[in-house]
Amino acid sequence: MTFRVLDPTTEKVPPAGKLAPRLDTLEGKTVGFISNGKEGTKGFFLHLDRMLHEEYGVAKVVSRTKSNYSAPADKHIVDEIKGWDAVVSGLGD
Repeated sequence: MTFRVLDPTTEKVPPAGKLAPRLDTLEGKTVGFISNGKEGTKGFFLHLDRMLHEEYGVAKVVSRTKSNYSAPADKHIVDEIKGWDAVVSGLGD
């Protein structure tokens, strides 16, 4: 029996850019949450917010919700990311 594996992606070249360097610590940092706005993200982000403050010493958590769950983040959110040290993007149903 022969199995053929198909790649459904349309990209022929890897996306431009590079990964951001890893943070040594989250203590004193600002972490941004970007939600797709679906119900499933609310409880998860609330719990994660509490953990980041209590266990990792995060100074500030900023929460933003996209205006359209199936589209990229809105421009004003993308612009704001520049002021955050780390970003968590979440989705849920």
